[in-house]
Amino acid sequence: MGLLVKLVVLYWVLRLDLCENEPAWFQNISTSIFNSSGDFLFGGLFPINDLTSNLSQNENPSDVQCDSVDVIGLGLSLVMKYTVDEINATPDLLPNIKLGFETFDTCSQSFIIVKPSMLFLSEGNSGQVRVMCNYTDYSTRVLAVIGPQTSEMVNIVGKLFGFFMMPQISYGATCDTFSDKQQYPSFLRTVPSNQWQAQAIVDLLRRFSWNWVAVLGSGDDYGKEGQLAVSMLAAQYSICIAYEAIIPGYGKTEPTISEILDNIKTAAVGVVVLFTLPSSARAFFSEVIKRNMVAVWVASSAWSLDNLVYELPNINRIGTVLGFTESTQMLPSLTSYARVLLTRLGEERGNELRMESNESGYSHLENPCPDCWNLSQDNISIVTQPVVQRKAFSVYLAVYSAAHALHQVLGCNTTSCQKGADSKVYPWQLLQVLRNMSFEINGQQFQFDSNGNPNIGYDALTWIWSEGNVTFKDIGTYYSSLKINATLITWHTNSTKVPKSTCSANCEAGQIRRVKGSYSCCYDCIDCREGTFQNNTVDLQCTDCPKGQWSLPRSTHCTSATYYFLSWNSYQTLGLVLLAVLMLTCHGVTGLLFLYHHGSPLVRAAGGPMSALTLIGSIGSCASIILFLGQPGDLTCRLQQPVHVVFSTVTLSTILAITLQIVCVMEFPEEAPSYLEILRGVGSGMVVLACCGVQAGLCGYFIQASQTLSRYLYNIDVHFLTSFLRCPMEPMLGPGLMVGFNCLLALVCFMSTFMAKKPPNQYNLARDITFSTLFYCVVWVVFIPIYTGLDDKSKSLAEMIAILFSNVGIGVAYFMPKCHLLLIKPDLNTEDYFRTYLEASPFPPEKDQDKQQ
Repeated sequence: MGLLVKLVVLYWVLRLDLCENEPAWFQNISTSIFNSSGDFLFGGLFPINDLTSNLSQNENPSDVQCDSVDVIGLGLSLVMKYTVDEINATPDLLPNIKLGFETFDTCSQSFIIVKPSMLFLSEGNSGQVRVMCNYTDYSTRVLAVIGPQTSEMVNIVGKLFGFFMMPQISYGATCDTFSDKQQYPSFLRTVPSNQWQAQAIVDLLRRFSWNWVAVLGSGDDYGKEGQLAVSMLAAQYSICIAYEAIIPGYGKTEPTISEILDNIKTAAVGVVVLFTLPSSARAFFSEVIKRNMVAVWVASSAWSLDNLVYELPNINRIGTVLGFTESTQMLPSLTSYARVLLTRLGEERGNELRMESNESGYSHLENPCPDCWNLSQDNISIVTQPVVQRKAFSVYLAVYSAAHALHQVLGCNTTSCQKGADSKVYPWQLLQVLRNMSFEINGQQFQFDSNGNPNIGYDALTWIWSEGNVTFKDIGTYYSSLKINATLITWHTNSTKVPKSTCSANCEAGQIRRVKGSYSCCYDCIDCREGTFQNNTVDLQCTDCPKGQWSLPRSTHCTSATYYFLSWNSYQTLGLVLLAVLMLTCHGVTGLLFLYHHGSPLVRAAGGPMSALTLIGSIGSCASIILFLGQPGDLTCRLQQPVHVVFSTVTLSTILAITLQIVCVMEFPEEAPSYLEILRGVGSGMVVLACCGVQAGLCGYFIQASQTLSRYLYNIDVHFLTSFLRCPMEPMLGPGLMVGFNCLLALVCFMSTFMAKKPPNQYNLARDITFSTLFYCVVWVVFIPIYTGLDDKSKSLAEMIAILFSNVGIGVAYFMPKCHLLLIKPDLNTEDYFRTYLEASPFPPEKDQDKQQ
């Protein structure tokens, strides 16, 4: 007994607490759900009931039966009553004016909706529509119509309301067709059009890189227009529609849906967009559940929150559902209002009244919901279910926008109105204000654009499966652009990662797409070859590298060519430098030795001062290899070839001068004494100058004909990323003539001394010239075929080797025997041992030679 008392006390405490939190005007709520008298009336069209008869069996217009309550439509109709009651309880909007309403059922059928629409257009309370030539002063039963919900119903009555310029504010019709003010001049809405929703859906597909999708629509205007809008926008963003179809809304739908699912499976589509009504979505997902199909389903606003779909058994097995619903505000007082209303309905109506009501025989026009007489607090779910909670603001906003327009037409402020309750107000006057009106509601600024569309976007949401129940989580918004927080999404895939839906795998970097078939999203990935690159990910062809740049296969950019050269620290160059230093040391020692013995017969026979010139030429030729090392420049390249050939010419021309002396002595012994002094003096100088002059001319031709290094690099056709940089040798005629001239000098010396007789018991100077010039010719003759088959780096190394080895030959074959005599056999350094070359004395007779031997 004590426990019972405590419970009763607790109940009254809680009830008193709730009452204290309720607005005071809740105490004056009328229990008349579908109508309320007032100075000015608004009409409401809601799908309060569902069709229960078979339309194909109709015999007259009254055969349509709608006897099953649509709890969503009923809940939204209660939102209209709530809004009107709130406006009347808030006198600052319509002071001293009472707003009334009449709500009727559409049953989502043209047979039903036309009747209340005609009633709204009737003159005053007569219930009759007059036929007039001019309706400017025609007073209709209501000033504005709130609804209907679906685009199909708007399509039926929208033009009719437009003829009377009756403001029609829909809270759910989204077809973009109604934005055409020539066809629907009085239509406005508090939800965005399908065009916006289609853009939001396409942006969602782009956000997750889904470019291989199926798009399905329901068989009504809403579904067909939405499907077409998504398909057209998707094509603009290179999203391929692998399959599209219409889900029938009537008759036996299972065979058609089964065929649709077969085609989706064949197309290997992982993402399906459903722009459908809830009834079509329910029929579709019933088959999906039977087949255990899993995918990503993108829901349009019509069914994303509808209990017809999310209450299907095993709906949690279909995969991931992402959807859109109109951006909305919650109405915090709506639930408590409905609780008070339903409680009063249950308290005020007794069983006898209910019985009388049910048996009264009223038509649906007079009583939109016969079953609603049984409503009580137990039916509070009518307004608490998610779809009503989220869509309630659209109805709320529609009623308030009409009320604000009436506020302006009546000239109201917060305390009074210029026109009273008995004033004549026509629908077209309200429409004029609505088109250009902006007002604030619950802290949000609201207005219609020129097409009657609101400044409202969408909320993106996902379905959450929790112990067999479905809840909804907001994951982003859309208003001009999509903003998504992907971390809030739970992907129902094996990897719990974002699923892929593409015809072909994404190409890797450096690959382009070669489309195959009729879909741009189906392609083969082709590697970009050398010298080309992938400029953009959407490119269908590789782009050629600009001049001076190159790329490797599968590149995404080109790189300027880089060059390397013979550095001082590589093992090849170190070896050649050491050899050059060794040769220079040997030549230097030889020069000192000759200088020390400058007056001796050997030095005089070898040319005297001319031998110094020979050594200088060899030293300069060896030292010229430094021009091949390090980073080349324009000046270096200008000097590289001329320097080493000119120094070699100096060496060979001095040897040629001595060769001429030997020829004179050996071949013309009688005349030799008279000419020998000339050859040793002015003649030698003339020979050297003449040879150097010719070589200088050849060098000048080479310098004039060849291009500078800078010009060469500018004109080079780059087919590499890294290459060895050597001085340009084009045209090859110049270097060929220069080296060829030196080889010609060496060959003349060789031919002149090869058959020369050896002076008896004397030094054989001809032998030194023969072997040294022969070695020089062999080196350069062998160099030519080897050089042509080498790469640039090896060519530079080969030329350096040839320069050094040709000088090695001269040093070893020409100077070493003389140094050997000076150091090892100084006793032979006598006048007698070099008499023939010094005095041009004839050879002794052969007898004498034999005796001497």
